[in-house]
Amino acid sequence: MKRNIPFCLMSLLMMAGCAVESDRFVTFTEADDPVAVSERSMAAWDEVGRLEAVWASADSLYSRSEVPVVAPVAVNRLSGWKGERVSAQFLLYSGSGVEGIRCEVRDFKSPSAVMPSDIAQARFVRYTLADKGGKDCRCNRGPVNETILVPDMIDSLKVFNMEERTVRPVWVTVRIPQDAQPGVYKTEVVVKAKGAGKISMPLELEVLDQVLPDYKDWTFHLDLWQHPSAIARALNLELWSDEHFEAIKQHMRPLAEAGQKVITTTLNRDPWGYQCYDDYEHMIIWTSKQDGTWSYDYTVFDRYVETMMELGIKKQINCYSMIPWNNSLSWYVEESNAFISRSCPATSELFEQVWGPFLTDFVKHLREKGWLEITNIAADERSPEEMAVVIDVMSRYAPELGFAMADNHASFRRFPNIKDCCVAQRQDYMTQEEIDERRAKGYVTTFYVCCSTYFPNCFTYSQPWESELLNWHAISKDYDGQLRWAYNSWPHRPEYDSRFRYWGSGDTYQMYPYARPSMRFERMRDGVECFEKVRVLRQKYADQPEILKPLEDHLDKMASLKLTDTTLPWHQMMEEAVRLLEEISRNN
Repeated sequence: MKRNIPFCLMSLLMMAGCAVESDRFVTFTEADDPVAVSERSMAAWDEVGRLEAVWASADSLYSRSEVPVVAPVAVNRLSGWKGERVSAQFLLYSGSGVEGIRCEVRDFKSPSAVMPSDIAQARFVRYTLADKGGKDCRCNRGPVNETILVPDMIDSLKVFNMEERTVRPVWVTVRIPQDAQPGVYKTEVVVKAKGAGKISMPLELEVLDQVLPDYKDWTFHLDLWQHPSAIARALNLELWSDEHFEAIKQHMRPLAEAGQKVITTTLNRDPWGYQCYDDYEHMIIWTSKQDGTWSYDYTVFDRYVETMMELGIKKQINCYSMIPWNNSLSWYVEESNAFISRSCPATSELFEQVWGPFLTDFVKHLREKGWLEITNIAADERSPEEMAVVIDVMSRYAPELGFAMADNHASFRRFPNIKDCCVAQRQDYMTQEEIDERRAKGYVTTFYVCCSTYFPNCFTYSQPWESELLNWHAISKDYDGQLRWAYNSWPHRPEYDSRFRYWGSGDTYQMYPYARPSMRFERMRDGVECFEKVRVLRQKYADQPEILKPLEDHLDKMASLKLTDTTLPWHQMMEEAVRLLEEISRNN
């Protein structure tokens, strides 16, 4: 099979909307499809003309090499609140090569109003290599299943070429203005190509008479862990340079607009034990001085926190970690003029000797910056025995600091003052009473899924709707939000190959280099919006519970079932929840 080659093979192309100073990104050639095309599929391609298009479900992944089998829809219809962002997907496919494909969205027109075309985008979706996945999904195994090619990255290319006998998804995003007039609007996405005329894809948008608050006012506690060092490597920028921080802004802006609440920072070098492709480089430089004292350089830490706050992410600062995965600490030794690393488990004598002075100084620094009240020392899946030591040391040197953790040991019961507790979904041991008790204290309670959970998840091979389902789980179980490892911890070339040596494909990232989102990220954001819509309606109809009863009954049913049970019709249950939410929104 021929390679699917982008419209231009020059090394650099302009990227629309990119705030990186270079304003460019490196394009690439997609991988060959590792799955052979069947004779039946080859025969189906013989019936396909030069360029065709069909609306398809935004819930599903579609093969690049197979003629799409979807029911034709003359007009795709979307609905949403004022201020909401809604999505659709259509597929381009061609039996022969096509050059110079463009997609243009027209103005949205109702009988009484017009919304400009620039509220919408139609972007090409790119394919990447992935594991096929399966129920044997486990951490620390790497690529063990059949390799497949899946669509995931939503690109910024304005023009695209298609090879013969290939499919190209197009992701349509509509940002409904908060001041839009309710009603049904008609538009079309026009597909143009050299020598192929044009194709019109009719689209209707129903704007409901409900208002979604601005993302800065959302309450959903979204905690996607960031990896700023990876951005420097992927874009070939000097670490912590001005250019690097400009790129950080560009990559983190979509995260802020998804309602992110937490700034991920590090206290020492790579608290996750060098398991990622890119190391987590120092945000705080520790220096052991010749006179036996310590000094700490917070320059990078401060700039990163300030950069994230400028974007609107400022509810919480989580600092990883006093108990890193490999128990290793790194610092600069003034006498030898070099960095050293030392093993420093929580049970060692060295632990308090190094962490005591740091915590004392760190609290002083945070107080000066005005950040003390929102800062937590954070831990990732550490044992209760280790945590007991950490909490003891913190109580003596930094009682003002909070504690946060991803908890897979039910440690919140032993340590009830964990301010931010994220429980492993697969264990599902947090009761409603415990959530209520924590909420009464002002504490945050979320959940997470990771490499050990095959379904639902947001691997590259996962169906896109699974990312939204996870946030419906937060709604039904009354969690405050969700945590995800991670937002942008990339393998070598994620746009080409999403597989990684330790975890399932795409497990560690939702956003691609040059701030190109995945379909998974877009659908995750859809789920956050659903959370906020349910919250708004619960407030609005607090004195009229009968209005929400059909939805609440359905959510109770979802909460009573085991989320990881793949025999249950989770897709249908999520669709029903969305339908009920829409029905209440339209009729009340």
